[in-house]
Amino acid sequence: MKKSCAFIFGLVLSSLALAGASEQVSVVNPYVRQAPPSAPATGAFMVLKNNGDTDVRLLKVSNPASRITELHTHTHEDGMMKMRQVAGIDIKAKGETVLQPGGLHIMMIDLKAPLQEGESVPLTLTFDDGSNLQVDAKVMRPSAAQMHMGK
Repeated sequence: MKKSCAFIFGLVLSSLALAGASEQVSVVNPYVRQAPPSAPATGAFMVLKNNGDTDVRLLKVSNPASRITELHTHTHEDGMMKMRQVAGIDIKAKGETVLQPGGLHIMMIDLKAPLQEGESVPLTLTFDDGSNLQVDAKVMRPSAAQMHMGK
């Protein structure tokens, strides 16, 4: 009896460990900004909500629409706004992190083809524990995206 209880307890702990960050993070209002046809890059934006009791860090994002995908932020340097790549994006326990124009965002560089309004781009978010979360982000014109995010 002790062996079977220990085995069941071990299975429960294993399943909890496997759940990971992707199980505690939810994504709200994901979208990709539609860029002009000749633009080589665009951004993806969303709200990342951490419903868990531990902090989570987004380390990378991949997608089939661009050859390079990076996590970025905007900084003010010498009176100018500049974009910089960041190693990760933190999402505090029971908190949220907003990815938005002018702040933290996902940069999609070297687009393989122009993105059309209304199509969806699958984004795979990879967290610090190795877990992944797939999100479908709709391509939107900048003006429609502002309304989508409630601005």
